[in-house]
Amino acid sequence: MRIQVRRTGGFAGIERVAEVDTAGRTDAGEWHALAERAVADGRGTPPVGVPDGFSYQIRVDGRTVYCADPRLSEAQRQLISLVLKEGS
Repeated sequence: MRIQVRRTGGFAGIERVAEVDTAGRTDAGEWHALAERAVADGRGTPPVGVPDGFSYQIRVDGRTVYCADPRLSEAQRQLISLVLKEGS
């Protein structure tokens, strides 16, 4: 499973993109479960964000959803944090 997060917005407006491929990972099942919950909570179109807040595009195996601060689900918040931390 390929999980990609694209973060835009914020005070400086800098875009950041990171991706994690779960193939071969010992914790792949945990990533899959978290990604499924995060995608289920997402929207098909970008939501209206708040000034200087971040907007996110989450792509999981070709399916794309959108979310924005401050209205992230806990699963989205966790997945975004992990992918931006561990992804390339």
